[in-house]
This record gives sequence, C-alpha cells and structure tokens, in this order.
Amino acid sequence: MVAGKTWETHLAIDFTKEIVNTRTCCPVVELRQYTLVPGGREVLVTLFEREFVESQEATGLIVIGQFRDLNNPDRFVWLRGFTDMASRARQLAEFYGGPVWKKHREAANATMVDSDNVLLLRPAPGSSGFSIENAKRAPVGPKQIPNGLTVATIYYLIGSATGDFADFFETELKPALTKTGALVLATFVTENHPNTFPALPVRENVNVFVCFSRFAHREAYEQNASAFVSFTQEKEIAQKLSEFVEGQAEALMLAPTARSLLR
Repeated sequence: MVAGKTWETHLAIDFTKEIVNTRTCCPVVELRQYTLVPGGREVLVTLFEREFVESQEATGLIVIGQFRDLNNPDRFVWLRGFTDMASRARQLAEFYGGPVWKKHREAANATMVDSDNVLLLRPAPGSSGFSIENAKRAPVGPKQIPNGLTVATIYYLIGSATGDFADFFETELKPALTKTGALVLATFVTENHPNTFPALPVRENVNVFVCFSRFAHREAYEQNASAFVSFTQEKEIAQKLSEFVEGQAEALMLAPTARSLLR
C-alpha cells in the first residue's frame, strides 16, 4: 500500500452504503493478498477495521471483505470493488492522498513484507459479481467473529480460454461443487484494462478465473472436498481441465474478520 496525490473527500459514507444495498458488486474487483511479518496480522486487522473501512468507502469504492488466511498465519486477504477503472483511479488517489492513510500508513506498512500480490478482476461471463444488497457491516469494535468459510479458487488459464472455461465451469464444475455443499457466491476473470493507479502494482501477464464459494465451516469443506477432487479427476473432466487450465488450481481458505461485509 502506498500514498497517492491529495484529493478532497466528496462522497458521503451514507451514499456508499446506499450503493452497497441496491446492486451487486462490482464491475471491477481487486483480490489483494498481503504477506505480513510474523505476528503482524492481528495488528493489521485491528488497524484496518478501525481506520480503513469507512475512510475508503467515503471515496465511493466498496470494501467487500477482509479475511484471515487459514493456511497461512502471516497472510491477510481482502477485496475491494469499483464501478469502473476510471473511478478506481480517482478513488484510490483520494484515499491514499487523504489524511487517514497519511496518519496510519507507517503503522500499516510496518506489518507488511509484500503487498503486490493483487489480481484485478471483472465478473466472468454470465456472472453479476457478489450479491451483497442485504449485507450489513458490523460496527467498529465487535467481539464476535463470523462463522463460515469463504474459499477463493484461482484457476490459471491457458491462453485466451476465458469464455470457454466460464461455460465449462457453469455446466460441469459448478453443479459438482454445489453438490459438495458449497454456495457459489460469484465468479471473476482477469480485468485486462491497463492499471489506472500505477502507484499500486497489480499482477500482469496472468489470465485467471476465480470462483468464490461459501461453506458453513472448514470441516464442511474438508468433508466434501475429496468428492469434488474425485470428480475433476474423471477422465473426460480431467481432459477438459488440461485444455483450459495450467497447473493446479490455488485454493485460499478464508475466514472473514469481524467487520467483513462478505461473510
């Protein structure tokens, strides 16, 4: 995370809340994975939830969700969304040039080893993004950690197979995934528009398909994951996957923080 040019805040938080409650989110999404110093995650989570949610949303963007990676105690994962790439440029400049980030950036950056693992995404063909019209964010300082597990599965696609893989996912993989007890929340593909805020790098030269799904808890995921893996190893399905996907899919096991909108 870095600082940007100073912009004045023009949009009220209440307006942002109205946007959240009336449409799916979002045409542009960042999936951000931060590698942190040992013991730094809880420091960052506390700081983020106190200082960096409303201050970002005051610019018009949406902080969709923030998570602890259950497989890596030194990784913090979060999502934020924008209406388009032009808005992203303006809103990020406004936040990173504003007083809240300037006041707390040293403390935030002190927790981080790397913050450049960022995928810039857009809804996959046939997907409308996250449905969060009924989501309510907990107030600052809650003690209760939400139940549930969000799994972000990242498929690295070969060439320009985006549309074909999206169709294959909808007709073959999604039904099988649903049978394992998963609720598929949204699917995304790489947004190839040039980065409109170069001060924050994004991963380039990658073509991904990302599925976000929810399970009741980690045990439910682990109990049913083997059935999905077995399905993907069936000869015909495995052959199709090998045509579309390079290497193994990457699965992020994400536990929502107390103030995560997505939970």
